Amino acid sequence: MGAETMLDRADTLVFETTGKHLNDLQRCILEQAWQRQTYGEMARRLRYTEGHIKDVASQLWQTLSQSLAERVTKGNCRSVLERHLARPQAARPNAPPGFLGRAGAIADLQTLIQQGHRVIVLKGEGGIGKTTLAQQFLAQTGFDQVLELLMAKETANITPAEQVVEEWLRQDFQIEPGRDFGVTLDRLKRQLRSRRVGILIDNLEPALDCQGRFWPQYSRYGDVLRVLCDPRGQAVTLLTSRDRLCEPSITVTHYRLPGLSVETWRDFFGPVEIAITDSTLAAMHRAYGGNAKAMTILRGAIQGDFDGEGDAYWQHNGADPLMALDLKNLVASQVNRLKDLDPEAYRLFCRLGTYRYQDVPRLPTEGVSALMWDVESARHRQVIMSLRNRSLLESHRGQYWLHPVVQAEALTRLRATPDWRQAHDQAAQFWTESVATLTTVAEATHALEAYYHHWAIADYPGAASVLLHSYHNQWGQYLTLGSAIYRMGLLQPLRTAITALLPHLPEDQRASELRNILADVHWISGQVHEAIALQEQAGAIAQHCLEALPESQRQSHSAYCLMMVQVDALLSLGLYHLDLWNLDTAAFFFQQVIDRATGTAHQNWADKATLGWALVQSYRSEEAVQAHALAAAERAYQALTQTARPEDTGRFAFFMPLLGQIYANGGRFTEAEVLYEQAIAFAETSHYLQVQAKALVGLGELARYRQDWDSAIASLQTALGLFEDLGAQIDLAEAHYQCGLIHQAQGTIEMAQTHCQRSIQLFTEIQAPKQIEKVQAAQRN
Repeated sequence: MGAETMLDRADTLVFETTGKHLNDLQRCILEQAWQRQTYGEMARRLRYTEGHIKDVASQLWQTLSQSLAERVTKGNCRSVLERHLARPQAARPNAPPGFLGRAGAIADLQTLIQQGHRVIVLKGEGGIGKTTLAQQFLAQTGFDQVLELLMAKETANITPAEQVVEEWLRQDFQIEPGRDFGVTLDRLKRQLRSRRVGILIDNLEPALDCQGRFWPQYSRYGDVLRVLCDPRGQAVTLLTSRDRLCEPSITVTHYRLPGLSVETWRDFFGPVEIAITDSTLAAMHRAYGGNAKAMTILRGAIQGDFDGEGDAYWQHNGADPLMALDLKNLVASQVNRLKDLDPEAYRLFCRLGTYRYQDVPRLPTEGVSALMWDVESARHRQVIMSLRNRSLLESHRGQYWLHPVVQAEALTRLRATPDWRQAHDQAAQFWTESVATLTTVAEATHALEAYYHHWAIADYPGAASVLLHSYHNQWGQYLTLGSAIYRMGLLQPLRTAITALLPHLPEDQRASELRNILADVHWISGQVHEAIALQEQAGAIAQHCLEALPESQRQSHSAYCLMMVQVDALLSLGLYHLDLWNLDTAAFFFQQVIDRATGTAHQNWADKATLGWALVQSYRSEEAVQAHALAAAERAYQALTQTARPEDTGRFAFFMPLLGQIYANGGRFTEAEVLYEQAIAFAETSHYLQVQAKALVGLGELARYRQDWDSAIASLQTALGLFEDLGAQIDLAEAHYQCGLIHQAQGTIEMAQTHCQRSIQLFTEIQAPKQIEKVQAAQRN
């Protein structure tokens, strides 16, 4: 079997199991693992860090293991795939209901695409087969990559467009979004011009008002569609909607999807053991307008409730007033019958409406079982089968989900039962317990689902607890979910979640910790002044809570956490002001941490603050001050690292380049270079790109001192690329400044001015006047 054939077959398997295709990087890794390349060789060929390649590969092996029901690793992937994929593919007498009988629709779509139509809206009533047709069409049309967005079923729960595009760039293109949404869209546009991408935006209508225009709060979806309509792009976008899209500034093509023919219904019912006459089948087809979902529900009801006797089923139900032409009424009638025949399955059906089926579109068996708290575990499989047999629960290889129309019915009924709160509580508990460690974006996404369940029942303390729940991670730390999420680059969902939650919380310990996390999200995004305000609030709330504690609790864990927020907020303020080049202010905050934390349980914060304070002092001209600062920094760094294991380096990795800079400022270039190299080695293995890029800037500066221009420029160019991908605006501005110094020293003045002007532009956007003065002084020199 050739590599290309293997990739196509493996991609099909993964899509059937997860509902998502392999992205470009996953396909490249699988192809090179097939050719028995090492991770190091892959990293060099693909121009990623080896650590990032290992992270993506680990998630790929997990996905393949799930799809093949067998453990897959880099070492055995070729033998396992050859064994599985060489088997004859099982015959499938029944194509997916939304794809069966769609030859005409497929030909129409292909014609529209050939005519240059970039965005096509598949319009039709619920259950007609829009989603299945779109998914199968995109999967079989030969796109390099397929992206999917499942819109929330309710308007209030729709994911912001900014978050959607950020996740596409990060997870599917391995590109970091920009700090500004316009920059982010421009990066998406460039990607869509360079490769053939198929995009599905499913269930659009909750984002549209009664006139078919985007609700004001979701107007940025219009900006996204304008990018997708780009005539120079190679992307094709299919949207599914019951409503027409009527945004005047967006040119889309509407395609009305008709019902399936009676012949298609006959083909669908034919291979199964159902006794039904042509006249009865024709009457059923007429009643439901050839609706694909209705077809599957009817077959399930006939098999499950009438032993395959189609005529008997129709004689019993054909005259029922609920049996209208609307699919919702068909679902309602089927669920009403389920309520009478199988109360346990009915309760499970209603409870399954609690899941979102959005960021995580399919559930494992454990997620379904979590909602059967009042059913003996031995009966769980039987209850699940009752729903499957009636086509009320979709499934594939141990993964389950509800059709959107069916989920809407389940959710409506769940709200009217006493199970509403408990179902959300059980679902939240399942998601939290399903994640043991946070090492991948997928694990973080699963853990974050618990937040949305608590939010749905207005359990705001519970939602806060989800974001503050601690997990072990690849950096050797126990970080809260919120802290881990922003390190992984998922800034937008975290910003949205915390910002929405804070007004509903009292100003207590949780509120202070959440502000502390949100401040770092703003800092990383270049919104430093917003970050400063949030950290000041976090520290003030923590101080107030500490003062309110009774004397008996002054040594409690709560007191420890509140003090930790205080010193961490002060440390962060020092780092923020250091980035703004407010050196005296930064030194003041670092000294505050040293005074408060030295000799306490928070000594680590004092040691980190000492490194920050020493860095500020190393910029002074007095040799005695620099020598004193360096000695203090070495003692602090030794204290941080003396008991650390190699896997714990993440606890102080951010401060490694700081000490390197202190060495460099003091002229001790050899020690600085060793530390920078150590930081890069750690960062590559743990995918800590910010640390890697900062260390590369340091190496570039050392190379400038040695007048090794080629090495200096190479290090800085790599750092610039990493900071661009991360969207780290302050670091990017500093890197451009260092590039300007290199070109200035080399004598290439025009390039020096270009980099300095870019640095000034970024510092102006960040509102860092002292940094601007620093760059302008270098230009004058």
